[in-house]
Amino acid sequence: MIPKSILDSVRRIEISTNRLVSDVFAGQYQSVFKGRGMEFDEVREYQPNDDVRTIDWNVTARTGIPHVKKFVEEREMTVMVMVDASASARFGTVRMLKNALAAELAAVLAFSAIRNNDKVGLIIFTDGIEKFIPPRKGRAHVLRIIREVLYHTPRGKGTDIAGALEFLSRVLTRRAVAFVISDFIEPGAADLSREPLFLKRLAIANRRHDVVAVTLNDPRDMDLPPCGLLELEDAEGGERSLCDASDGRVRAAYRNRAEFRLQGRERLFRSVGVDHIDVWTDVPYAKSLVYFFAKRRKKMR
Repeated sequence: MIPKSILDSVRRIEISTNRLVSDVFAGQYQSVFKGRGMEFDEVREYQPNDDVRTIDWNVTARTGIPHVKKFVEEREMTVMVMVDASASARFGTVRMLKNALAAELAAVLAFSAIRNNDKVGLIIFTDGIEKFIPPRKGRAHVLRIIREVLYHTPRGKGTDIAGALEFLSRVLTRRAVAFVISDFIEPGAADLSREPLFLKRLAIANRRHDVVAVTLNDPRDMDLPPCGLLELEDAEGGERSLCDASDGRVRAAYRNRAEFRLQGRERLFRSVGVDHIDVWTDVPYAKSLVYFFAKRRKKMR
């Protein structure tokens, strides 16, 4: 039995995100994702001014008459929302936790998809695949996705983005748009001198699909409060350390390391051609999405 609080949260998210999709993102989703692919429709006889690159040489040789392949713009897409449910996502210090932010983002993306007659599915992952909902259409299906993201109790604590992307490639053979919603903090992330484990798999997945990284951030990822001794704990690994946050040098070192990590993450996404959206728990995410749509439209020109 699903608790009433979860159903109330689903309803609240449906109302707020539906309004956002209607008022803010109307047409923007379609302009940057729809019509990016072409699918085969039929073969017909060659006509003057047809592009010779579309000639079907097999049919032409068989009939003795030049034929060309006719393509139509793809009107239906598959959108896969991939949500990181690891322990580090259950963190937040301002307006909401990262996992609550992930649920609202999943809702916005899912409602945008069904509004444009696309199918949408869900993958919830930690250090393993926790939940897979195959792509379908319809409001009821989207509400189920939101409910699963909110209600799911993770079995794992860690993060395996590479494994989630490999699973995506196995379950979806046709090209899709995949939104990976995560803080992109994996085991060994503290070692800034080496590439993350997911980078190679991200590059492979982006060649087959249109992958968009949605990065979850919190102000405490960047800055420590000047509050004296702090015990910091790795949510996924469990390691603990003590630091003196009243020391300005300690806070500066923490800030520099965080900035270096964010800049490095952005470079990695660029290196494999993956677009990304930075969202923060203390800033309305609509601004980040609007900026992403505008940037992507500009790149497509």
